[in-house]
Amino acid sequence: MSFDVQAVQKDLKAANLDGWLFYDFRGRDPIALRILQLPPGMRTRRWFYFVPTKGLPRKLVHKIESESLSALPGETLYYAGQNELQENLQELVGDAQSIAMQYSPRNAIPYVSMVDAGTIELVRSVGPKIFSSADLVQKYEACWTAEQLESHLAAGEAVDRIIREAFQLAAKGARDGKPLTEFVLKQWILKEFDAADLMADEGPDVAVGPNASDPHYGPVEGSSSPIREGELLLLDVWAKKKTPASVYYDVTWTGFLGAKVPDEYVKVFGVVREARDKAIDLILSSIAKGRPLQGWQVDNAARAVINDAGYGEYFFHRTGHSIGESVHGNGVNMDGLETRDTRHLIARTCTSIEPGIYLQKFGIRSEVNVYIGEKEARVTGAVQQELLPLLA
Repeated sequence: MSFDVQAVQKDLKAANLDGWLFYDFRGRDPIALRILQLPPGMRTRRWFYFVPTKGLPRKLVHKIESESLSALPGETLYYAGQNELQENLQELVGDAQSIAMQYSPRNAIPYVSMVDAGTIELVRSVGPKIFSSADLVQKYEACWTAEQLESHLAAGEAVDRIIREAFQLAAKGARDGKPLTEFVLKQWILKEFDAADLMADEGPDVAVGPNASDPHYGPVEGSSSPIREGELLLLDVWAKKKTPASVYYDVTWTGFLGAKVPDEYVKVFGVVREARDKAIDLILSSIAKGRPLQGWQVDNAARAVINDAGYGEYFFHRTGHSIGESVHGNGVNMDGLETRDTRHLIARTCTSIEPGIYLQKFGIRSEVNVYIGEKEARVTGAVQQELLPLLA
């Protein structure tokens, strides 16, 4: 499979841009390498590759690495000294007035802000205005194939089952007076992954009590807490099929090791659930109506619920993240807190929705995955509606 120039030009025209300028120095922009589908090779000097909205692409490479972009279509310009670089950079972009680069104003979206400030200054010095390639990038980095969606759904069925059985195992240990530790339950989940032909780069997160107040808590051997009766248990579990190009399924459930869930836990879970559902409803209705929607707007919808309930300071991470071949993908995040993600939700992408409230004694999060289709969106797995009483 080779780089599709015509597809990129079609997207540039739709975005009302004159071109897309790719740049790299010693692998600093992995996005450029992936989108251009560059094979391995010696590239120790700066290179540029410009795809205009109309016409043939153009390359700018160092004379001692004249074949560094030979796998890509287009004519080649060369440089050796600094003056020659600037002169040929001017020729490379031609009369283009608006070009996209892997750049984000004020580093608002750090996931695509790969080009250094000095290079941005250099390109601006030869004339064009530079715009962020963020929305373009997610089309090539975050959109799923039909096969990837099927892999996600298959992983989801297995993960949902493993979570149910993990809660049952933890409950049995508590009921029998032989509580499992967080680490032991984590190891059990990993064995179940292997048996189900699943894999994960790290995790899962298994947390009880105050440990659940750390959104990125991970139990380690020798220092993890026992899962006893009367404890709240949070399971954040993500995995994908072992087959190449599979994508992740990533969800969080909470349960209580007792017959009746304390009122305080019920109240907090109710707020988290409402925030989750508000974000989901916004996505589903916007996609169904064909209404443009940006990531920060989804975050705001969930965050408003938690703020109004008086727990705003205890929700200190974004509402959701892009999901792909990496559990944190390179598409739009549901984020108006850590960043202001102005990328649009586009078809064939997937995001988590995972608001949480993290108090000193305990934390509660509810996480689902939402897949965005061409004309509709949907939650792809089971949805938790109440905090589970595991010893009922």
